[in-house]
Amino acid sequence: MASKLLLAAAAVVVIAAGGVATLAVKPPDLLRVGANYGAKIVCSNVFIAGRNAQAVLAEDVQAPGHPVLKYLKVQVDQQRKTVRAQFFGFVGDGLAVYRPGTGCAAAPDGDAARASQYQFNPIRIWGPSPNVPWPTGSMEDTNPAVQALLAQDALAGAGMRGMAVIYRGRLVAQRYGAGFTAASPLLGWSMAKTVSAALAGMQISDGKLSLQQSGFWPAGDERAQITLAQLMSMSSGLRWNEGYGDVSDATRMLYLEPDMAAFTTTQPMEHPPGTKWNYSSGSTVLLSRIWQRAAGGDAKAAVSAAVLSLPHDRLFAPLGMSSAVIEADARGNLVGSSYMYATTQDWARFGQFLLQDGVWQGKRYLPDGFVSGMQQVAPASGGAYGQGSVWRYGPSGATPEGQNPDTRFQLPADTYWMEGHDGQSIAIVPSQQLVVVRLGLTPHRLMYQPQALLAAVMKAVQQ
Repeated sequence: MASKLLLAAAAVVVIAAGGVATLAVKPPDLLRVGANYGAKIVCSNVFIAGRNAQAVLAEDVQAPGHPVLKYLKVQVDQQRKTVRAQFFGFVGDGLAVYRPGTGCAAAPDGDAARASQYQFNPIRIWGPSPNVPWPTGSMEDTNPAVQALLAQDALAGAGMRGMAVIYRGRLVAQRYGAGFTAASPLLGWSMAKTVSAALAGMQISDGKLSLQQSGFWPAGDERAQITLAQLMSMSSGLRWNEGYGDVSDATRMLYLEPDMAAFTTTQPMEHPPGTKWNYSSGSTVLLSRIWQRAAGGDAKAAVSAAVLSLPHDRLFAPLGMSSAVIEADARGNLVGSSYMYATTQDWARFGQFLLQDGVWQGKRYLPDGFVSGMQQVAPASGGAYGQGSVWRYGPSGATPEGQNPDTRFQLPADTYWMEGHDGQSIAIVPSQQLVVVRLGLTPHRLMYQPQALLAAVMKAVQQ
């Protein structure tokens, strides 16, 4: 995301205008975004995924981004569990800190000690046994035809890091990119939004929230009429710029604001609620804060370890998602818009959970009808988005705007998608009892469409 933000021309202009000393004392927001982004991505991949810091900097931050990023340097403090990032060795002051249970947070205010407070000690989830069939274990029930499809690089797409196919509740094929394995936690980016919607659904099941609930701003504020359902369906009417080519609302929230949820509450109303669809990571961060506070029973209380552990205790542990973590920001807001790591098979477990209507091993975790409601078209989205933070069709690729990119692949009408930045996707096809996960680092400019993979897999399992 932010790797596309650092324009060489901007850096040159700033240096010419203010000089090196000014850059060191007060770097422009554009460079601060880049430095905090680099620190955050390296931190998560080092302390959650166990990867090499310099490899992450080169492969995940610098390679897909602007050439100026080659001047970004990072330092990892294994004892303090922090990562610092600077341009040219002195500009930007990027800082990220790792916490048990809540992963890494960018700390743009430099207060690593305060950010470190928001953590919990997760109960141990035993990893899936290789001798037990999926989903309880990880043993594969291989379908040779499907496995052969995953071996085709054109279907897998450039930058693929993990793929899994679940058919009738069994793992029938999987493949991993160079340097990655079934044990590698991978960032889902905006696929986390769908998980956030499910966690809100659990609070609805508990009777602590309702879809038509409003009043999330003070009485008399025009924004107080916005409902939970409108936040979940990106139809709140709040002003929001999700662009990644500058210091936008999205990039400022993720890399310049220690309290992301507080920042989202400052956004003004731009349209009457429900009349305009506008994709917004801010809406999902606000949704996350709402269900966190509902779970804690006090809308004004400080974030507690019990609330921070709720995704782990109520969702990940029951589903056996032993690798999964949703990261919190520097003030304890779970960043449900963007920051969830999990292995390919654990992402598949969540996809299977939705396919099974929110039921796992015979126990219902989401309200009856909630998952089907998630799939219903969001008002004003033009058919693109579902009411529960899912996509009604897959990545657009080179498809002209306004057209359904799934049409030419002849996918079933009940297909819906979880999608994330840089090529993350989970296709869920209830009528075919099929879940297809594809993760990687594949910039949008490559126009990769996982629909071709899904269509080929569908034909293979039906033979």
